[in-house]
Amino acid sequence: MSSTTTQLAGTSNLRLILRLLGLAWRYKTGSLCVVGLQVLLLSLTLSGLGFVGLGLDVLGHDIGVLDRAPAWPFGWEPSEDWTTLSLALLLAGAVLAIALVRFVLEHIATVQKSMLVQRIIVDLRSEVYDKVQRLSFRFFSDNTSGSIINRVTGDVQAVRRFIDGVVIELLLMALTLVFFLVYMLQIHALLTLACLATTPALWILTGLFSKRVKPAYRTNRELFDHSIAVLSENIQGVHVVKGFWTQDQEIEKYKASNTKVLDQKEWIFKQVCLFVPLISFVPNLNLVVLLGFGGYLYASGELAFGTGLIVFSRLLEQFSAQVGNIAQVANAMQQSLTGAQRVFEVIDEPVEINEPANALSLQRPQGRVVFENVGFAYNPDTPDVLNDISLTAEPGKAIAVVGATGAGKSTLLSLIPRFYDPTRGRVTLDGHDLRQLDLDDLRRSIGVVFQESFLFSTTIAENIAFGHPEATQQQITRAAEIAQAHHFINQLEDGYNMILAEGGGNLSGGQRQRLAIARALLLDPAILILDDPTSAIDPETEHEILDAMHHAMDGRTTFIVAHRLSTLKRADLVVVLERGTIVQCGTHEQLMAEDGHYYEAANLQLVDDESRHLLALHEENTP
Repeated sequence: MSSTTTQLAGTSNLRLILRLLGLAWRYKTGSLCVVGLQVLLLSLTLSGLGFVGLGLDVLGHDIGVLDRAPAWPFGWEPSEDWTTLSLALLLAGAVLAIALVRFVLEHIATVQKSMLVQRIIVDLRSEVYDKVQRLSFRFFSDNTSGSIINRVTGDVQAVRRFIDGVVIELLLMALTLVFFLVYMLQIHALLTLACLATTPALWILTGLFSKRVKPAYRTNRELFDHSIAVLSENIQGVHVVKGFWTQDQEIEKYKASNTKVLDQKEWIFKQVCLFVPLISFVPNLNLVVLLGFGGYLYASGELAFGTGLIVFSRLLEQFSAQVGNIAQVANAMQQSLTGAQRVFEVIDEPVEINEPANALSLQRPQGRVVFENVGFAYNPDTPDVLNDISLTAEPGKAIAVVGATGAGKSTLLSLIPRFYDPTRGRVTLDGHDLRQLDLDDLRRSIGVVFQESFLFSTTIAENIAFGHPEATQQQITRAAEIAQAHHFINQLEDGYNMILAEGGGNLSGGQRQRLAIARALLLDPAILILDDPTSAIDPETEHEILDAMHHAMDGRTTFIVAHRLSTLKRADLVVVLERGTIVQCGTHEQLMAEDGHYYEAANLQLVDDESRHLLALHEENTP
């Protein structure tokens, strides 16, 4: 995940925890409500426990088992007219009332906690998705689709587990330990300190456990990324898999990726099985101390029975259970912290394509595009893809870009809508550096048709109007007519209301490309970028589209990546790229007269076209 990954790979647990707590604190009203409810619940729990202990003392003293008189709270003493039965019923009623109030508050607390967690996770998932939308193409080329999807879904879900299963649990644990500790100290301070002597050992074991499993959890998430990537590639390339009959091979590949995930999980599980019982065992030693030392204190008269020994034992039991639960919380924390770290890697990923605070607003530009000594490399440690590109496209002119595969044609055009920024030099529009312009205004002024068209799983009309959702049906139809798509759309059962399959799979390649062209033309852009849009279209359809688009390009600066002479002849300027450098530039006629790269490529195509023509004539004359 670029350089940010390396920086965050060593991020301490404390920094991550503080950041996650800060995330929860954005919702301070809900958080304080949950904390307040937990405080009330703990107060009621301790009150109920105190009434139970008092009831035991009352009954024990009445039947002569206990010599000490019950110690009533707040200095209150019942009247001598009250019988033991009346006191017992009073205390039982108090315990019942507390239980009923606890039932209502627990329901409210559960609802409030669930709503808080869901709000946090929905907003976080939206924040991550928003950030992904603003990242440059470099981010998507550096990360697999499986990794990105897993971070937006699975890793965000891990953050939910942290807030729900760690933050809430730690909050409850901290409040419980504080309340119970104060109550235990009030009962007998020395007994409390003796029973909690083993607590430091718990923190040491928990620290060792966290340090051991944290790297393993990150590795497990990365292996899961790979598993998702294998599944995603198989689904996308299902036609190739079935066409080459490699289903068994793909099944084995997916099994192998899942086996790696399983092996890593098994190792983590072994560590959990080792540490969790050990951490849970230590608090049980406290009960040994209680029976020995606490029994001695009771026998010597220093400790009451009900409100002393019994209540203390219940407090210590729950206190130890909370402390013993540290192991489970620590395990959940390591799982969720790994996911949280990967989520924050996306959030912290630098946005390369920025605009200044005082960005220039762009209405409808004239369309004069100038490349000034432009150089570009995808990464600092990789060779340049473009070298010293200087080129001027006048308003309303068509610029054709040709060259071999890997010459830098698509990269050159991607600089105009700022999918990338030059590493050297600059690109200007009407004299303004693109980096100084409002990014939304810039991209609204540019219509782009990619080599591989992508359509969404919605209606044809909505796909055409994707960049202009408010477009009228008349505007949509006009764009489709220019792109030579209106005729085949009307032949479909539901016409413009037909819902497309994923990626437009229920249309031919040529049909998909014509819809993509219509989508670009609907914007009525000042600049049109056509990245070899006729590559998936037959020559006859290509001719129809080019004829229609010849009129659509009037008044627009148009950049076309093309290979066919029929397209190149229509261009006002042909630019020949070789290894990221302009080697020729001129009209078709001028370049044909230079006897250079363009001349050689054009002659090869002429030979191919002539061969196809002769072959067609032969087939027509063959009986």
